[in-house]
Amino acid sequence: MELRVIEKSDTELQIEIGGENHTFMNVLKGALLETEGVSAATYDVNPEQSGGQTDPILSLKTEIGIDPLDALEAGAQNIKDKASAFREAFETAA
Repeated sequence: MELRVIEKSDTELQIEIGGENHTFMNVLKGALLETEGVSAATYDVNPEQSGGQTDPILSLKTEIGIDPLDALEAGAQNIKDKASAFREAFETAA
């Protein structure tokens, strides 16, 4: 996975996430929307609509005082925690 910041301000972030598809992006978007201080999260897999850009671009907006990179980190940690809990439950049940 390659990450490239396209645009960043105090409350907004656009980041290209190379090599990912709808599966990962929907999970990430969902985790971000559950993250405190995030007011909007969405992504586009072909923003140019001309056959050019195909890697997803995540757009994130936070409330004033919340750094979007910190919110992204919190959302990613949430995914990691849930995946670990699922793995443990699965291994216990097996």
